[in-house]
Amino acid sequence: MLRSLKELEGYKVGATDGDLGHVVNVLVDDHRWTVRYLVVDTSGFFELERDVLLSPISFGQTEWAARRFNVNLTKERVRKSPGLDTHQPVSRVRELEYSAYYGYPAYWGDVGIWGMGAYPSLLAGGPWSVPAEDAPRSGDHHLRSVRELRGYHLQGRDGVVGHVADFIADDETWEVRYLVVDTSDWWFGKRVLVAPQWASAISWDERTVSVDLSREAVKAAPEWVLGTTIDRAYEQRLYAAYGRSTYWADVPVSERPTAPRPEPRT
Repeated sequence: MLRSLKELEGYKVGATDGDLGHVVNVLVDDHRWTVRYLVVDTSGFFELERDVLLSPISFGQTEWAARRFNVNLTKERVRKSPGLDTHQPVSRVRELEYSAYYGYPAYWGDVGIWGMGAYPSLLAGGPWSVPAEDAPRSGDHHLRSVRELRGYHLQGRDGVVGHVADFIADDETWEVRYLVVDTSDWWFGKRVLVAPQWASAISWDERTVSVDLSREAVKAAPEWVLGTTIDRAYEQRLYAAYGRSTYWADVPVSERPTAPRPEPRT
């Protein structure tokens, strides 16, 4: 199912032996465009109040109606996890420390979006190891805060076309399928969806996401209304309007589920 990442903020998070805190942010990698971590505020639950990162590999049964993530970890295990300053870029070296602590495989050294598979739920049975020659450089930064990216201008080939308002992700693979782009500041606008794979560059200094699309192409794209279903019929129209190949081209028809969009909070 496709879900808004903005909607995940505020979800409660529970360990196997009690509550941990609540989601305050999401980190995605800008290479594979996949959710790598939830940022969880543990204030009031640990003596050292700090944000912690939780990978989808740790997820148990999610209670969507109750707005609650459950992770297959104890509170003590999370409490002792490597300290990370979630307000600063997280390097691959720090990610390697994190993965080694939990026994997770490194996702950046293989062909699959999760390093050894397409679904993070299949990787919890480790422990795994990362060969020394695959260790990343200390300066590598590939994680992006979705809270930071919201509000960035979308820069087309011939000018600004809108700003990033949200992200839509698949809650099984945790791939980011779409940027939600609000065009209302530039014309009598609407919200449209743009695949992140079409982004050619992200500028922190200029607060822009550049895409290989014209203003007219984005303006002519089918509108997406908050709260409506993103099904294959809509996606077919979307990709046809942009003249792009669909991401599910190699998936059998029987394995192409519809993707409802959750209702917005009031």
